[in-house]
Amino acid sequence: MTFFKKYFWPLLLFAAFETVAVILWLTKDNLFYLFNFSYIGFSISLGVFLFIRKYRYARRTVQLLVGLYMLLYLGVISRENMQIEGFWYYLFTGVFEAATIHYAVAKIFGPLLFGRGWCGYACWTAMVLDFLPFKVPSGPRKKLGWIRYLTFAASLVFVAALFLAKAGNLERVMFWAFLIGNAVYYAVGIALAFLFRDNRAFCKYICPITVFLKPASYFALLRIRCRKEKCVSCGKCKSVCPMDVDVTDNRRSRKNGTECILCMECVKHCPKNAL
Repeated sequence: MTFFKKYFWPLLLFAAFETVAVILWLTKDNLFYLFNFSYIGFSISLGVFLFIRKYRYARRTVQLLVGLYMLLYLGVISRENMQIEGFWYYLFTGVFEAATIHYAVAKIFGPLLFGRGWCGYACWTAMVLDFLPFKVPSGPRKKLGWIRYLTFAASLVFVAALFLAKAGNLERVMFWAFLIGNAVYYAVGIALAFLFRDNRAFCKYICPITVFLKPASYFALLRIRCRKEKCVSCGKCKSVCPMDVDVTDNRRSRKNGTECILCMECVKHCPKNAL
């Protein structure tokens, strides 16, 4: 009983992903979905398990397991565009496959449960950016969040234009869009990190995926909460947060509340275990 109580969250997460895996396997009659969501669920659950065991690189382990799988196996080897362009592509073709399912689970409905957890544990762009040296922002957040809506609209216009122009061999175009798009994302993300001295600058200002993530994250069930009776207002949690979230405020409308990526840095650095 003590074991199940201690490891409740990794067990629950694995059960949730396994449920999705089985449902999609049976409804789509495709064994790939059983493997895909079982693997991702296992990787995320392993990370939470390692975090509970106080392993220093728990989150990074999950990032590499999931990020490399989605980037190299699904993206490069299986030639699936898992970026937002791939989502629009499958949506326009009316096919509930690959990127469409991925977005529905991880970025549209999933955030109602785990908020921006995707950004902290599975994003293959952030996986690379988090290796850079600016893990904690060195200055105040810039008022550039509006750019994400431009990149979001640009991705939609790009795919819509391909369909309107009746471009041939769209699957090949989507594959090259994935490769080129990722290269651009990495180049821009790294440049912004050094320009603003902030690894997560790309996530805050450019990433179009956050347009999906932010609304649902406001209602997320899994949230960092502060035990006010323990908090001594030392400010350490705010100083180590890569996303500038005020975790001492338990309101859903707290400062940058929909930006929390559940990285747990605030929890690890709290001297009074108030989070």
